[in-house]
Amino acid sequence: MEDIVLKLAVIGAAGIAAQWFAWRLQLPAIVLLLAAGFIAGPATGFLDPATDFGDIYRPMVSIAVAIILFEGGLTLNFSEIRETSKAVRRIIMYAGPMVWGMGALAAHYIGGLSWPTAIVLGAILVVTGPTVIMPLLRQAQLDARPASLLRWEAIVNDPIGALFAVVAFEIILVYVGLHAADNLPLLFLSGFGLAIGAGWASAKFIVWTFVRGHVPEYLKAPVLLSSVVAVYALTNMVLEESGLLTVTIMGVVLANSRIASLTDMRRFKETITTLLVSGVFIILTASLSMDDIRSLDLGAALFVAVLLLVIRPVAIMLATIKSGATIQERILTSWIAPRGVVAVAVSGLFGTLLADAGVEDAGRMVAFTFAVVVTTIVLHGFTLKPLAAFLNLKKASKPGILLVGGSRWSTALAAKLKEADVPVMLADQNWNHLAEARLGSIPVYFGEVLSESAHHAIDPKRFSSLIATSDNDAYNALVCTDFGPELGRNHVFQIGRIDEKARQSLNFTLGGRPLTKEPVSFLDLREKLLAGWTFQLTRLTDEFGWKAYADSRPAGAIILLWIKPSGALVFAATAAGTPGANDRILGFALPKDDARAEAASQTARKAEATAAIKTAEGNDSVTIDETKGKTK
Repeated sequence: MEDIVLKLAVIGAAGIAAQWFAWRLQLPAIVLLLAAGFIAGPATGFLDPATDFGDIYRPMVSIAVAIILFEGGLTLNFSEIRETSKAVRRIIMYAGPMVWGMGALAAHYIGGLSWPTAIVLGAILVVTGPTVIMPLLRQAQLDARPASLLRWEAIVNDPIGALFAVVAFEIILVYVGLHAADNLPLLFLSGFGLAIGAGWASAKFIVWTFVRGHVPEYLKAPVLLSSVVAVYALTNMVLEESGLLTVTIMGVVLANSRIASLTDMRRFKETITTLLVSGVFIILTASLSMDDIRSLDLGAALFVAVLLLVIRPVAIMLATIKSGATIQERILTSWIAPRGVVAVAVSGLFGTLLADAGVEDAGRMVAFTFAVVVTTIVLHGFTLKPLAAFLNLKKASKPGILLVGGSRWSTALAAKLKEADVPVMLADQNWNHLAEARLGSIPVYFGEVLSESAHHAIDPKRFSSLIATSDNDAYNALVCTDFGPELGRNHVFQIGRIDEKARQSLNFTLGGRPLTKEPVSFLDLREKLLAGWTFQLTRLTDEFGWKAYADSRPAGAIILLWIKPSGALVFAATAAGTPGANDRILGFALPKDDARAEAASQTARKAEATAAIKTAEGNDSVTIDETKGKTK
């Protein structure tokens, strides 16, 4: 008993450690998870999942895969697929069967596998792993269209590929005489129909119970999780692995329903999925034996090469003809198809079932699948970003600014930054604070930027800097503290006057840099804006340099930042030097005419004050003289 507990602890610790190192090193997490599983299993023999966990090994992995697919379905929103829906449908309906057929032929004639193993392997390799593609998409920063295409294909294709494997396995059982051929079409259609119907109906029932208040808030996430497992198990009783399609459809329906607490539940599911993905990859990799690895010969290497370089590109290019996808999107999709946890899990399941049915080389199917998984993860993980850049499918990489806190001052700043062609977004929890920005077509985020969902929706990597501009200094410091590790502490700024003693009592990692060299409070900035101060963008030249610009500024003008010709942003508060020719300086000051008028007004007021003082002094002297005269 203690041995099993120790092994579970090692799996959990190794999985989270791999995830953390992947985050720090900016590597695909699955690569490190596979390495951890190999060390724990084939290399050292510490883990032997089939022996260690016994009869619960396969059900445990199957339930974990179902939960992972359900969470993937929760990320699919129909509004994201409008422009790519035709291409996605064709990839699933046409490219999938083509990959299955050509993959089976290649596995038999090139890989040397028997027909039963080759047919099931071809079906399994239809899938593309969402557990791999999602982190890759976040790192690559693709445009919305190709990112949507790859994400939808990965999540929808996983259960479809598993069902293809079920059909292939049933055909093999009919071929060897273990099942009757008459029942096969009815079994498949009933299982497929039940999966779709059960997924839709269960999701609608959950929505109804949640909206009507039949489930308390603290029980919603547990009810959802247990419902996923129950629905998966029930549909699997009709047709093996049809439950994967059921839970995927269940997740998609829930993702497109308006449930107020869905964000909190999605956050809970993300946490569970991270743990499950980490554990499942380590367990499945550890289940490999050295004999399986040694079975990978030249034929296996040629099979993987043909699958990646011929089968997938041909299937995608043919299926997406006149689909609305551009040639660049089709080329990217034809290359990027990493396999993940579902392919490994399903191959392990059917490898065991085929071995039980008397297929001698069924064990080699797992090794072939692992070879495809490792190769695709490494190649696609390190080529997606440069290929997307080459095909011009990446988002604009110009440094942008995230403004937190909607006000007239921050809205005016956002408008000037947008005018300067600097990517900008204004975020606030108050919808009314964003009204002026929305009217000015400034990108906004309505919600709490400190929430987990905001970090996914906003994608901090789109921005190089953050400015916290709310009227609450403590909240500004909290926002800068939260975003500091992602953007870098030299790139998070806040407005507000901070007492020096209070600053010294705080940890140096709290808060952000002052936006201005002399800290200015929210109220001061608001008053200046109401007094007529504006944001001004000025380009320096060889003739009109920094000294001439500084001399031309009105008294009290605030220099915020300057924009280099490359688009890089330099904040004045932290700048080591001064701006040069062709730099554009963003300042906040009174317009020149208003400044002259203000200066003249101040001069007049001073003159009046001086005259009044002199008059008062003259009156005092006269009074004294009169007093002296009377005394005399």
